[in-house]
Amino acid sequence: MLSIIASLQRKNNEPVLRGSWNSAVFLFLYAITFSFAYLSLSTGTGALILFGSVQVTMIVVALRSGERPRVMEWMGLMLALGGLVYLVFPGLSAPSPLGSALMTIAGISWGFYTLRGRGSQNPLGDTAGNFVYAVPMVLAILLVSLKNVSITPYGVLYAALSGALASGVGYVIWYAALRGLTTTRAATVQLSVPVIAAWSGIVFLAEHVSVRLVIAGVLILGGIALSLSSRAKKT
Repeated sequence: MLSIIASLQRKNNEPVLRGSWNSAVFLFLYAITFSFAYLSLSTGTGALILFGSVQVTMIVVALRSGERPRVMEWMGLMLALGGLVYLVFPGLSAPSPLGSALMTIAGISWGFYTLRGRGSQNPLGDTAGNFVYAVPMVLAILLVSLKNVSITPYGVLYAALSGALASGVGYVIWYAALRGLTTTRAATVQLSVPVIAAWSGIVFLAEHVSVRLVIAGVLILGGIALSLSSRAKKT
């Protein structure tokens, strides 16, 4: 999907695929550890470990690189994190040590994948290249686990839609958005993902609207708005 789009959007003699092996490794590590971690973690526990690891990774790197978040950015991050904890709290359970370790690796990997994308001048080409470079790593895992693979028509359809649209095109948009965000703000904005997923379930799957979801959504989105508003006031 990304290779086709990149080919159609190519200008002059620009390479269709850009990206790097380093970014592809982080992308692969995120995807594979995330997948195996959820075999032994509840949804809420996994989300909390994942997003917590992403935020810590990105903020530590931001501080080490000399970025100094403003007070409102810290307040916004804490408010959004509090909203995430409140949202997933009913699903929290004593986590599996192995599952926790795998999800922590997933969060750290996604944090570094995101950080590498902040300097992208060609989000489409970079994302397409990263996905292509990750293919050999995925094939290696597939060969090892081939005897446990079960393929169905619906499974293939959902995997294709998830990979081509939800992941491929979604990651291009994320790389493009990163150019206008500091590392701290990028870390905070990502906390909107659980809220978007929950509301999508309501819209597309007719899931129930709960008071907890509304309150958590207000906290998370309010925290993101507070963090982003510091930039507006500065400019």
